[in-house]
Amino acid sequence: MELRVLRYFLTIVRKGSITHAANSLHITQPTLSRQIRDLEEELGQKLFTRSNYSMILTPEGMVLKKRAEEIIALVDKAEAEFYSMGNEVSGDIYIGGGETKSMKAIADIMKKLQTSYPSIHYHLYSGNSEDVTERLDKGLLDFGILIQPADIAKYDYINLPTKDTWGVIMRKDSPLAQKETIRKEDLLELPLICSRQAIMRKWTNNEFTAWFGNDFEKLHIVSTFNLVYNASIMAEAGIGYVIAFDKIVTTTANSSLCFKPLEPRLESGMAIVWKKDQVFSRPAELFLKTLRESLVKK
Repeated sequence: MELRVLRYFLTIVRKGSITHAANSLHITQPTLSRQIRDLEEELGQKLFTRSNYSMILTPEGMVLKKRAEEIIALVDKAEAEFYSMGNEVSGDIYIGGGETKSMKAIADIMKKLQTSYPSIHYHLYSGNSEDVTERLDKGLLDFGILIQPADIAKYDYINLPTKDTWGVIMRKDSPLAQKETIRKEDLLELPLICSRQAIMRKWTNNEFTAWFGNDFEKLHIVSTFNLVYNASIMAEAGIGYVIAFDKIVTTTANSSLCFKPLEPRLESGMAIVWKKDQVFSRPAELFLKTLRESLVKK
């Protein structure tokens, strides 16, 4: 497979038709159609269902779309790293992580470098630990921010100084909003909205499931989420109670939501991780050096 053809393939996926993709790529429609037919013959699979007006991905095409996006992203990242190897420190840094106030420490480093190195650009990817480590292992991210405890034996890491507090996000007019803290007995009969990661890892030893103990299997989980903001919209709609970190969504006086911490108190630390023996670009190397120096001063 040629990279050029993979880019053609992804352009068709985005544009939805051979005609629009050919116009965007500035090549003829027959040439583009031939390239895709050759790709299908090479792979031995039909990638699109064709009609007069559109191109719809087959299941096999969906698989190639995912892989092609990863391949192109990795190639673009490598090219950008080599481009940045001049005298000026410039280029891209890719960081993945969940929604956590620990991002403040990362933002402080970005701000510190921004003045001296304005040609460094940052790309943030939001996802749970499984999403982040998958992209980290494939080389699509330079750094990942993971909730502790996490399986980080295969990574180098730095523990970040802040901890996130677990609690419940709910409407201010809900019965539990009158409580100062929330115990597990308060939650057993209620519709809950929980992190997808916590549900996927419910059989592993982690702080979230340990807090509930044997009662975890009794929880009435009506929905899972990847991003807390989306979960907060469901809470506002009255769908359920969101179990999440504090200070991630707005719960000020003007908000219809409030946050109540769990009792006994439950906190999670964060670590920034990277692949062992990682060969960093100059911007990523500088970022890590600055982060280390900042944490030592604290």
